[in-house]
Amino acid sequence: MEPKKNPKADLTKNSSLYFVIGLFAVMLFTYVAFEWKTYDEVNDYDISMNVDDLLDEEVPMTEQIKTPPPPPPPAAPEIIEVVEDEEEVEETVIESTETSQEEEIVEVDDVIVDEIEEDVDVPFAVIEDVPVFPGCENESDKRACFNSMIQKHIGKNFRYPEIAQEMGVQGRVSVMFVIQKDGSIGNIRMRGPDKNLEAEAARIIGKLPKMTPGKQRGRAVRVPFSIPINFKLQ
Repeated sequence: MEPKKNPKADLTKNSSLYFVIGLFAVMLFTYVAFEWKTYDEVNDYDISMNVDDLLDEEVPMTEQIKTPPPPPPPAAPEIIEVVEDEEEVEETVIESTETSQEEEIVEVDDVIVDEIEEDVDVPFAVIEDVPVFPGCENESDKRACFNSMIQKHIGKNFRYPEIAQEMGVQGRVSVMFVIQKDGSIGNIRMRGPDKNLEAEAARIIGKLPKMTPGKQRGRAVRVPFSIPINFKLQ
């Protein structure tokens, strides 16, 4: 049976070819659109410096101001009058201090100069005769005995402040004091982390007994001493 339509009138005959051509054209147009570049308009400017214009500037005229010369000094008077001094001046006579052979030389006895005692502080580490703690009089090494008795005194009188325990305060208090020339304790100073601990350290040192004073060259002197007191919570 023969087809009714004319083969030349078939529209779907070359449809695949037209599709490929159209797809290629679209891709080509897209590529050209992405690769298209535009540039700004370039303007040429003259950046050269016109030197002639700078050289043509006119220099302003300056006028030099002349200062007038100073006036001449006044002329000296022709006649000089001499005024006589009517007041009489007494002359002072300086007597000679040299002795003559006729004067008698009186011998002067030797002058006795009283030694002035000065308050000198001699550190405990270098003093010749260290202060003697009560109970160390018969010890050969009085320096070591002094340190041992100080430690026993602190341990015996030590009392941790209750308010410091409640606050959880602890630390080291450095105590400095002076053993006076009469053996008493004075000039107590403290430095620590809390005022309550400093007050307790001062109380302990203030209870030290009176000692035999230290001596330097056979004379009693003041001896500064320092010791740390540790406050540690259990």
